[in-house]
Amino acid sequence: MSQHDARVIVVGAGPVGLVAALRLDAFGIPCTVIEAGSGPQRDLRASTFHPPTLDALDEYRLAAPLIAQGRKCPDWQIRIHETHERVVFDLGLLAADTRHPYRLQCEQFRLCELLADRLGRTPNVILEWGTQVTGLHQDADGVRVDAATGGAGRQFTGRLLIGADGAHSVVRGAIGIEFSGKTYPETTILATTRFPFHDHLPGLSNVNYVWTREGTFSLLRLPAIWRCSLYPDVDESIDDAILPESIERKLQRIVPNPAPYEVDEVRPYRVHMRIASDYRVGRVVLAGDAAHVNSPSGGMGMNGGIHDAFNLSEKIRAVWNGEGLEILDRYTRQRRPVAAEEILVQADRNRARMQERDPARRRALFVELQRTASDPELARAYLLRSSMIEGLRRAAAQS
Repeated sequence: MSQHDARVIVVGAGPVGLVAALRLDAFGIPCTVIEAGSGPQRDLRASTFHPPTLDALDEYRLAAPLIAQGRKCPDWQIRIHETHERVVFDLGLLAADTRHPYRLQCEQFRLCELLADRLGRTPNVILEWGTQVTGLHQDADGVRVDAATGGAGRQFTGRLLIGADGAHSVVRGAIGIEFSGKTYPETTILATTRFPFHDHLPGLSNVNYVWTREGTFSLLRLPAIWRCSLYPDVDESIDDAILPESIERKLQRIVPNPAPYEVDEVRPYRVHMRIASDYRVGRVVLAGDAAHVNSPSGGMGMNGGIHDAFNLSEKIRAVWNGEGLEILDRYTRQRRPVAAEEILVQADRNRARMQERDPARRRALFVELQRTASDPELARAYLLRSSMIEGLRRAAAQS
């Protein structure tokens, strides 16, 4: 390969791809980031940063500016709407395990913008916005990417490639990796509003998962808005469920408001639980949603992808410094079991709990959660898993 080819190609400039590029740059490894969008996407996506993710970002002085744009959440809760009963999990119990014993609610695009600004000022990283990957080829020496920018064909070459291009990954399809799993039957409707729920619902946390007689909803508070996860009513089509009058009706059930709710954005989305059969084929490796997708309940998807990027970049540094490609299989051994057996399982369990409709079963679940939250030892163990600290420790212990 020529000197021009001595770089890593990253496909996808979401938080996973940009964190991978940040790490590679810190290791002195040149990389090219290819992104179909014209810049960091500002649409409604992830908004939860867990403690170990903030710890990792802090290594690159990115935690503080991110925290300044978000809202700290020292606890989170599961509520019964009609009675205001609640189980509260105190993240302060993790003070000995993390430098950031809280969840941060902050839109993922804010991290992407911080990363893009940082990477745009380093000569080691080339950001190719508005560029769509159309093909991928690899051989014993490197990888070639066929792409198009503004309709003009282009080629990029490198020694290795990271596919961080999301759930509909072109990279994963190009290397023929199976993406097995399931799609959940329900559609989630994400709506944002500036209505002050915290002034109307007693004891509300900044992160709330709520049972109601009609079903379930969640409320997550960011600095200026509340993100409300809602669901279609029984026999209501998705098209009807996202109409302004339907969103209004659902929000009025949460807190009756004499004035109509002012809703900033609405986004419906289907939820999937899938994982790639392998994370690597030759010189191409998958990370983030390209490798695994899960229910957003618990906010584990983006965080797991960032953890992938930190782990994978270490293995790429080893290859860059002369180790064989087989070291990349250690990344799969470390990260795939965590995704399959912890992230996907925990997110699936969270989703199933909130979708439970049987009153007796709900009460039993609620009592069990109360017992866990009231016992500091049990609560800390629960939080180590739900905050993803345990998964990172498990990955580090795997050779």
